[in-house]
Amino acid sequence: MTLLKIENLHTYYGHIQALKGIHLEVEEGEIVTLIGANGAGKTTTLRTISGLIRPRDGQILLDGQQIHTLPAHRIVEAGIAHAPEGRQIFSTLTVTENLNMGAYTLAADKAAIEENRQRVFDLFPRLEERKNQLGGTLSGGEQQMLTIGRALMARPKLVLLDEPSLGLAPMLVKAIFDTIQEINARGVTVLLVEQNARAALKVAHRGYVLETGRVVLSGAANELLRDERVRKAYLGEQ
Repeated sequence: MTLLKIENLHTYYGHIQALKGIHLEVEEGEIVTLIGANGAGKTTTLRTISGLIRPRDGQILLDGQQIHTLPAHRIVEAGIAHAPEGRQIFSTLTVTENLNMGAYTLAADKAAIEENRQRVFDLFPRLEERKNQLGGTLSGGEQQMLTIGRALMARPKLVLLDEPSLGLAPMLVKAIFDTIQEINARGVTVLLVEQNARAALKVAHRGYVLETGRVVLSGAANELLRDERVRKAYLGEQ
């Protein structure tokens, strides 16, 4: 079943066109990755889906319902959560307070918030150990866990992950990708933007390759891993 469908999406920053008629689909239960060079439009795609940028043309459908005209908080309520590039946690709030910020759409449902927080702690035991610690004092890897955990507090159908491995040591990168697979195994669909194309394609079911705001290639992740154009351009192979 198609969970997310993007049709002919055009997004601009002022007069500069960032997305030029993108089409893509994400099926329920999948991990789909977007790969491409810096400036290809990957982050812009996620920001447009989550309502942080309004598209100039095209449409975005979640479960067959148009969401591209909704404000960002309504898109969260519809079932999409966004873990942005650069973590962007609240450094002066505790881990628990940061997580609670991700559950704002649940309003005063304290039982649901507590249940969701425990789900996050089950996924990231390190966060439970540091639940009273200020976000700004966490390590880079712990902050990335917190960013993902905050997104999961809304119990999304679809989570958008933007560069989750950025700036992390190799051992932590593996742990983050293991976690992405675990999140998916728990029933959350994932749309992943990642510069580490090899690692992303290894965990994804399908992928799309973006170049200068256009989808130039798509297919099963294992096929893209073997594709000569992808290997040369994004996997560093000759």
